[in-house]
Amino acid sequence: MEILIKGAQLILSLSILVVLHELGHFLPARYFGTRVEKFYLFFDPWFSLWKKNWKGTEFGIGWIPFGGYVKISGMIDESMDKDQLAKPAEPWEFRSKPAWQRLIIMVGGVTVNLLLGMAIYIGILFTWGRDYLPLSEVKYGVHVSDLMQRQGLEEGDRIVGVAGAHPKTLEDVTRAILVDGARELTVERGGVQQRITLSPAVHDSILASGEKSLFAPRVPFIVDTVMADGPALAAGMQKGDILVAVDNVVTKYYTDLREAMADRKGKEVTVKVQRSNALLELRMTVTEEGTVGIGNRAPSAYFTMAHEEFNAISAIPAGIAYGWETLGGYVRSLKLLFSRSGASQIGGFGSIGGLFSPTWDWQVFWNMTAFLSIILAFMNILPIPALDGGHVVFLLYEMVTGRPPNQRVLEVAQMIGMVLLLGLILFANGNDLFKAFTR
Repeated sequence: MEILIKGAQLILSLSILVVLHELGHFLPARYFGTRVEKFYLFFDPWFSLWKKNWKGTEFGIGWIPFGGYVKISGMIDESMDKDQLAKPAEPWEFRSKPAWQRLIIMVGGVTVNLLLGMAIYIGILFTWGRDYLPLSEVKYGVHVSDLMQRQGLEEGDRIVGVAGAHPKTLEDVTRAILVDGARELTVERGGVQQRITLSPAVHDSILASGEKSLFAPRVPFIVDTVMADGPALAAGMQKGDILVAVDNVVTKYYTDLREAMADRKGKEVTVKVQRSNALLELRMTVTEEGTVGIGNRAPSAYFTMAHEEFNAISAIPAGIAYGWETLGGYVRSLKLLFSRSGASQIGGFGSIGGLFSPTWDWQVFWNMTAFLSIILAFMNILPIPALDGGHVVFLLYEMVTGRPPNQRVLEVAQMIGMVLLLGLILFANGNDLFKAFTR
């Protein structure tokens, strides 16, 4: 069921983005008197699920999801309609319009996606505000990944500073290390502050390791839920019990308990709990999944979360700033792709779908849609033939030199770009399949 919910969210999100992106091309094209032959959501080789002609344009829905297109008369695009291009240019064709009009038509989709991402962020902040765990509230210290322990950090360290950055959250610390190149942390250990210097190539090690989280806030484990028919209930565990140890291994924090249980899958264990002023020992068998059927209290029981509210006015600059910050972080992160470990992290539709919530959560959905909209805007403006940015490069050349590029050059560039994009799509989705079968 989770995969269906995530898949539905992915298709809905991409459908919204594709339709509005293509609308960004369609509206200025029609405004300048350019004929738009087709406007399609999804791709329609051989047949379409639905189509209707309206005012000279065929609107339709194809049967291959995750995309869409507009076919503009007289434009060299993925259709490679050479018969049309071999005829003299007609007044309604793209190629007969002034270069500045063609430029506006081409950047229309990118512009819509960029503005859409910022508009969604504005709406999110206005509707839900922003909740986060301040770094100063991580009072029990952090659980440190294996890789970061090899870099010199220890379980329970409190991160109090990052050289060259001003992080508000643990996520900001990770971003500073991975994206911004921060290599010096200040931690509090045993009441004493220490400086930790990370290796210069730590970002490569992080990507190669596949670790999903470098740091997590440590929290105690006070039982809030005891699952029906679970081993813990059968052993007599109750809500409010404080987990102390598993087989004499101290489990003061949630991560300690999780690791202790993972090491004892399918085995009988003795769990020590504190109940009121008594210390009890309970015998139970850990499941093959490494669980005993208990749930911890919510993070808000241990931390004071920060919440920012935004009204209709203050949400506008905050949403725009968040959009630019998202774009900037993504652009800076692209340098990580130019390494073997970075390239291995490229993912396709499966990876993107996995970022959505396993339950239908509108806040998560719109956050992801805004993020994807900004990424789509940036990727499309790259100067790669077959993308909007490739067409823009040739249009700028024409505007500077006063003469259009040779049509044969445009056709070859379009073919090269299509091969590159197809190769990237196959590589990204092949990575997803490889990870699925080797995980």
